[in-house]
Formats: sequence, structure tokens, C-alpha cells
Amino acid sequence: MPSFITDELKRLTRDGLLRQTRCIEGPVGTTVLMNGEEKLLFCSNDYLGLANNAEVKNAAIEAIKRYGTGAGASRLVSGTTALHEELEERIRAFKKTEAVLLFNSGYAANMGVITAITHRSTEIFSDRLNHASIVDGIILSRAKFRRYPHNDVNVLEDMLRSSRAPQKLIITEGVFSMDGDLAPLREIISLLETYDAYLFLDEAHATGALGATGRGTLEALAIPTGNPRIIEMGTLGKAFGSFGAYVAGSSALKTLLTTKARSFIYTTALPPAQCGASIKAIDILDENPSLVRRVQDNAAYMRDALEAARLNIMGSTTQIIPVLIGDTRRVMELSELIFSEGVFIQGIRPPTVPEGRARLRLTVSAVHSKEEMNRAVRVICECTKDTFGVCRACGGGGCVDECE
Repeated sequence: MPSFITDELKRLTRDGLLRQTRCIEGPVGTTVLMNGEEKLLFCSNDYLGLANNAEVKNAAIEAIKRYGTGAGASRLVSGTTALHEELEERIRAFKKTEAVLLFNSGYAANMGVITAITHRSTEIFSDRLNHASIVDGIILSRAKFRRYPHNDVNVLEDMLRSSRAPQKLIITEGVFSMDGDLAPLREIISLLETYDAYLFLDEAHATGALGATGRGTLEALAIPTGNPRIIEMGTLGKAFGSFGAYVAGSSALKTLLTTKARSFIYTTALPPAQCGASIKAIDILDENPSLVRRVQDNAAYMRDALEAARLNIMGSTTQIIPVLIGDTRRVMELSELIFSEGVFIQGIRPPTVPEGRARLRLTVSAVHSKEEMNRAVRVICECTKDTFGVCRACGGGGCVDECE
């Protein structure tokens, strides 16, 4: 084996950064089977509990029966089926935009859009905590870019004011995937006309989970849709329990991306089963908007319980709830300890998050029960007792209903 591989593996091991997969032996739910043992699952993005929904599974099966298991080619060769176009139209109606184009993942969508719509004379303004796929897309675009401090609209405006670029693009997540807070979209959008800028909005963790009907951050903040200066990306593998992604915007944007987005052009199309499953998942959400409220209610309950236990949830206001630990090695030790107690919560460390900001990252779904949430909080509190020097499980405050 080349020495550069072994040397790098040694460094990653030394720094506590070596990554490994964990195998789930069955469907994803609020509990999963791992190594023959049942674990409470609090690190899945299946926010509406649709990944194992019977109707969604049946829709995938019917799609396979009609279209087979694979698309067989890229969308621009022979890989576009009637089911791909039906899903695009279904999402277009859901998002209330002119057009939608499917991509194979959120990563592929972000890479494809950023590289297709920018050029060397573009200046990109990116939130410092944006997802790795956004950062990689910016680097590949070869555009000039500047990072503004997380959610700091004043610094962003100063940057826009000083820019002389002929094209300006602001990029932000709606819900930040590691912090669980929201972008200040009203303030950002107010800058677009003034500085002749455009906004690329990553709604991966907002779609299906935010707003009265799951339309995302814009709906949650009562911001009208259809702004021609806003391009939205969303995913189908989180709240919709399927796989894939989409970009929503104008018909002209769709034509441009179809022609220029390399991650769309040079890859085999989404399998029909995923298209069928996604269509059904959107139908279920439209018929049952109470699912979104359950996500939000459960998330609020979990946040309140963790804060009552005096744990630092880093300002989260959504179903993504970090518990700040700080030290890289300690967060992974805690993740393992919590896992051994029957709760699967992933530790997040650099480079995914900044140095000194390692955290446990919890995600809450519509189908978690209060009993399951209480148990998770108790286990977290008990396992972090040594880290924080006091018992966080109750401390006389009674952090959850069944706290002992």
C-alpha cells in the first residue's frame, strides 16, 4: 500500500478523525436493528417517517413493475421517462414555481447549479457555515467568492456594497444542517434588488419539515414565492423518505441547467422506483399537513427538554438539534457511550464543523413518541455527566416528564 495512504490514515487516527460506517439491519424507523440489538434512532433525516411508509413503498414497487429497476441512461440520452417528468411537474406544483429539474442528490444539485450559472467574473457571497457541497461547487466554479460570518447580514451588505462584479450570487442554507438554525432570509432578500444580486437557497433540511404545509423556509417566514431572483434547491431523501434532489426556478433556468449542469448531463437518471416513491410522499404530505406540525412540536419538546437539562443546543430552532461538546475525541467517546445505552446519535467533528465546535447532532421526526424522546434525553444527560461535572439528568429541575 502506498505510504501516503498509510501516513494519512495514521494522522486521521491520531487526531480522532477516522470515519467508519454503521450497518442497520432492516428499515429505518424511530428504532432500528443494529448488530442484533434495537437502538433508538435520533440521527436520521427521515423527518416525516415516510422512508418505511407502506404507501410510499408500494408506489416504488409499482414504478419498478412498469419501468424496471434502472433508467438505463442519462436524462439527455434515453434516461428520461414519463415518471421523471411527472415528478418534476409534481414538485413544480408543490413549490409553486415555473419549472423544476431533477438531480440525483443534493450534492449533485448544488455542484451543478453553482458551476452552471456562474463564471470567472461572478462574485459569490457564501455563509461561512454552508454545506460542503456548496463550498465544493464554489471552488469548481472558479468564481471569486467571499465568506460572510454566519447569518451576519450587516457584513454581507458591506461586501455587496463594495463589490464591482457584474454578477453577484448569495448562497445560504435555509436550515443549517449542523446548527439547526434558520437563515435571516427576509433581510437577505431585501438586499437583492438594491445590489442587483441573486440568491441560491439550499432547502435540503427545510423541505417537508418547515412551514404550515412543508413548503420550507420561505413559507415558514411568510415570504412570497415566485421571486425571479431566488433559485431553490431541495432534496427528496430527507423529509420525503426517498432519494434525489430538485432545483426550482424559472423555465429559462431549467433550460440552462439542462444544457450546462455537468452533474445533470453526465450521470444516469434517477431510478424509476425513487421517482414513484417521491411522488407518493409529496401526495401524503399534501393530504396530511399535520405531519409537519408533529415534526415541529416534537422538535420543540426535545429542545425544551435539553435546555432544561442545561445542555447547549447552540440556538437551534428546528428539528436539527446539536448538543455542543467542543472536543473532537470526547464527542466521539460520548457518541459511543450513548450508543451502548441503546440510543444512536452521531457525533459531528471537524472538518464538518469548525475546530472546538464538535457536537452531538440529534434529529427529531414526526413519528418519535414522547416516551422515546424522554428516554433519549435521559441517556444523553447521564452520559454527559462526567463531561460537564454535574448531573444533567435532573439537577432538581426535572428535565423530562419521567426524569428520575
